[in-house]
Amino acid sequence: MDNQQKISIRFYNNREVRAVWNEAENKWYFSAVDIMSAITLSPNPRKYWSVLKTRLKKAGNELTTICSQLKLTAADGKKYATDCFPQDSIEELVKTIPSKNTKEFLDWFTYSDNTIDGKSKKKAYELWESNLVADKDVGTTKALQQIHAYLFGGLYDFAGKIRTKTIAKGNTLFCLAEYLHANLKTIEEMPESTFDEIVDKYVEMNVAHPFMEGNGRSTRIWLDMIFKKRLAKCVDWSKISKTEYLDAMIESHMDSAHIKQLLLGALTDEITSREIFMKGIDYSYYYEQED
Repeated sequence: MDNQQKISIRFYNNREVRAVWNEAENKWYFSAVDIMSAITLSPNPRKYWSVLKTRLKKAGNELTTICSQLKLTAADGKKYATDCFPQDSIEELVKTIPSKNTKEFLDWFTYSDNTIDGKSKKKAYELWESNLVADKDVGTTKALQQIHAYLFGGLYDFAGKIRTKTIAKGNTLFCLAEYLHANLKTIEEMPESTFDEIVDKYVEMNVAHPFMEGNGRSTRIWLDMIFKKRLAKCVDWSKISKTEYLDAMIESHMDSAHIKQLLLGALTDEITSREIFMKGIDYSYYYEQED
């Protein structure tokens, strides 16, 4: 798999299910081992799949003839040839797995793309090919509104619109609606020449939370655009765990040291890598999933 191929990492009960896009066939191919891991919770899903594959071959099951070996990135950062199945064969594959979790997995696999998050995520992937935000607008509230409108247009009637109601999440109260426009103007004027300045601006925008929903997903893309423009860097979000990220963002309301440490450790100069971008979208949406 090279950097010109689209990859996807979806999460089922906090377990990765990796996929790679086949341009010739116009469909996603999903990792068999990841599906075994997600459904069976096996400590050795690779061995589990090997045994199941042998059993299917002996039974003359035609599934084994449509299995393709495609290169996917493993936990050690290296790419390995991995048994993968096309999206339209996953249901048949899953039904061969003797587990009580198969129905729940198929419900998740079949319908997740029809949710608001699923549809929005498809739009987020398309951002790679778009010139949505003009270079002069990067780092502005206007740019953030454009991103939000692109991701959620047709899904929320408030897509791209600054909220007029005060909102809170857990014990966190975001900027009061009556002060929001003035606050956004102040944030927009914050400097963004250095790493610390950019993260400070990002933290303040997160505290402002300008939209009713979809703030995190939009603002992380906004942050990456600033990094690319100012530092020729972007974030490899796959290097930041969900728990650490969420904890650091809560802490950032009082102290931004933790989120700065995480972002600095995940910075990469691979700003032209489709794979880094696609992984970023996958992880960004994963951060928003409720456990």
